[in-house]
Amino acid sequence: MRILALSDQIHPFIYQERFPHNLPAFDLVLLAGDLPGSYIEFVATKVQVPVVYVHGNHQEEYVQDYLGNLTPPGGAIKAHGRIVDVAGVRIAGWGGCPRYNDRDIGQYNEIDAQARFLSWYPRLIQRRWRTGHGVDILLSHAPPPGAHAGSDFAHRGSTALGLFHRLYRPKIHVHGHIHLYEAQPRREYISPEGVRVINAFEYTLIEL
Repeated sequence: MRILALSDQIHPFIYQERFPHNLPAFDLVLLAGDLPGSYIEFVATKVQVPVVYVHGNHQEEYVQDYLGNLTPPGGAIKAHGRIVDVAGVRIAGWGGCPRYNDRDIGQYNEIDAQARFLSWYPRLIQRRWRTGHGVDILLSHAPPPGAHAGSDFAHRGSTALGLFHRLYRPKIHVHGHIHLYEAQPRREYISPEGVRVINAFEYTLIEL
């Protein structure tokens, strides 16, 4: 299958009238955080495939209704803290990033994240024993420790996501948070656990 992955920055190649016909056909859209809710809704209304997202550390993913209320983007599946089955694949979602200050709300305590991942153990370990992968895709905003982790504290790799790799061996891990022109410019690498780690910054197409 082919996946369109997006994160962190609106790209004019996506946010235009010809989208999605200006791209090869794809089967699933993954959004890895820090994208406006209006952009998520635009993508969801233009495609005929499932759209799955997690929030970023700035929690931009809401849209404002005519009464001024903030609501989740329409047409998209929120995956944070959940395991969702869409388009024939199983996806685990985890939004935000490890805590680095007391202002932005899209942050988490690593111990809390690890506890949630361990709570999934009975549900996912049998699948890993059977197929080699507890889930097909891990979708997060933050990167795991490794080549995509930023050099500053706010963009460090999440140790909880590293634990997820060791426990459940996803086929791919799609993340955002790291701008390719600011940090490590590699789009993809293989983790020590054999997981393909892919930075979705702006947009990329992934073959699974």
